Amino acid sequence: MTANPYLKQYQQSQIQTASPEQILIMLYDGAIQFLNKALIAMEKNDIQESHNNNIAAQNIIAEFMNTLDMDIGGNVAKNLYSLYEYLHYRLVQANIQKNPAYIEEVIRHLKDLKQTWEEAIKIASKENRQAGYSAQSNPDSYDNEEEDDDEAEEEEAEEKDYVG
Repeated sequence: MTANPYLKQYQQSQIQTASPEQILIMLYDGAIQFLNKALIAMEKNDIQESHNNNIAAQNIIAEFMNTLDMDIGGNVAKNLYSLYEYLHYRLVQANIQKNPAYIEEVIRHLKDLKQTWEEAIKIASKENRQAGYSAQSNPDSYDNEEEDDDEAEEEEAEEKDYVG
């Protein structure tokens, strides 16, 4: 079966135009999909396919670990790093022991983390919209708009460095 070249082009376009937050959610979805495929392959006793999908999910989790900014994220980033490290370890163990329970455990954690990030993104987006609206509706704040924009851009840059 040949892949649709237009689908691949569309998917690449989606990634290239996505915000860091959207990419984070896409990566969680990808890791979950890889692990579901690993489980199916494990059930079919297709060791190589299970291994390949497990490794793909491990790579995504390793990327999460590598992109955390410990300076900006502080204890939250350190705790996330520890959790990602644990999930990575469980996948290594699942691959060695061929234990589907470990993969199922990691899937549950990834789904919870994804849901948490989605909520955090919604809250941040809502706060950003409200901050923009209140600045526009308050004429006194208009004079400080450039300063506020600079501060918002700095905070946004810090959040993007921290997301992972």
